[in-house]
Amino acid sequence: MTANDDDFLGRREAARTRLDGLAGARDGDPAERGAWFQAVYDSAGDDPAAVPWADLAPKDVLVDWLVRHPGEGRRALDIGCGLGDNAEAIAAAGYRTSAFDLAPGAIEWARKRFPDSPVDYRVGDLFALPTDWVGNFGLVHECYTIQALDDPLRSQAFAAIAALLAPGGTLLVITRTRAEGCAADGPPWPLMPSELVRFEALGLERVSATPYTVERPGRRIPHVLAEFRRPG
Repeated sequence: MTANDDDFLGRREAARTRLDGLAGARDGDPAERGAWFQAVYDSAGDDPAAVPWADLAPKDVLVDWLVRHPGEGRRALDIGCGLGDNAEAIAAAGYRTSAFDLAPGAIEWARKRFPDSPVDYRVGDLFALPTDWVGNFGLVHECYTIQALDDPLRSQAFAAIAALLAPGGTLLVITRTRAEGCAADGPPWPLMPSELVRFEALGLERVSATPYTVERPGRRIPHVLAEFRRPG
């Protein structure tokens, strides 16, 4: 089974329609949104197609970046790790990796998929993380988390993510994008250029922002891989 075969994609589309109708799908209330994420995993059974963001493989752009930037023992954090594929790739590249997700079902599933993993998987809330994580990671990886949030959580997420970086550390952001001022009927709500600039307002330096396109049946989805650095 792969995330690109027709049967998988058909089950995913059906799951997306069902999940969009649940309470919290479009809600900025923390409790409602958290309950929605947990409902995704609770209702999925053992079918990863029912988790709209689960590809059963790390993102290609992340893997390519890791080849050029091995960890060499530095600490890394994967935000909203889901089923664990990106976190596993980061660990395999030589980073001492922690990964968290708001949904206990996601963490349970990731641990089941990778029982011998070196990754420290934890249930965690981006807005209430351990205090000893603040300013302590050489790499912070954020893939599709911000785009899944509406305000007020969305606005709060930028500072919460930036605060995790150690001096000299790198923030890697993978997200869908949309043109400035273009409306979005989420979730997800792709990021606009003015939103990515918020990381610079928080003291990070933009290293690069590489646009690319993800192909899906009948559509082409604009994305960006953005890299930021905290001066050290």
